[in-house]
Amino acid sequence: MSDVEVVLRVLPRIQFACRPRGEPVAGEAPGVSPHQGHILSQLDAEDPAMVTELAESMGVTPSTMSLNLKRLREAGLVACERDPDDRRVMNVRLTEAGERARSAVRPLDVGRVDAMLRTLRPDDRRRALEGLSILAEAADALLARGGTPAGR
Repeated sequence: MSDVEVVLRVLPRIQFACRPRGEPVAGEAPGVSPHQGHILSQLDAEDPAMVTELAESMGVTPSTMSLNLKRLREAGLVACERDPDDRRVMNVRLTEAGERARSAVRPLDVGRVDAMLRTLRPDDRRRALEGLSILAEAADALLARGGTPAGR
């Protein structure tokens, strides 16, 4: 199995095991579903995202994404605007209220993450956290390059 396949197999398992379940818990934005919280976590107030790219990255159709964004827009959490260079393209960004809601919504349940980490031996836990930190730094570097893989 390639390194890419390992990441594609492992990260969703961790996310599924540690995702919030049921009603929002303390610290989550009221009225924001886990799916909407995930959408908010993908957005920024300064750098708008294209609706089609957002839908693709989350594995939903553009029409499904548009429906969710309509609800978030009605709640005042996102703003949608036409791209000035291509009026066919719709861009979406967080509002100030959306930034606050994004901060309150956690994609992972703190208690579940803690329980998962407590199952690890101290040395394994340290190595796992170091590995996650290295992957996060690589993700930051990818975003800093505009989200394109090196050499393309």
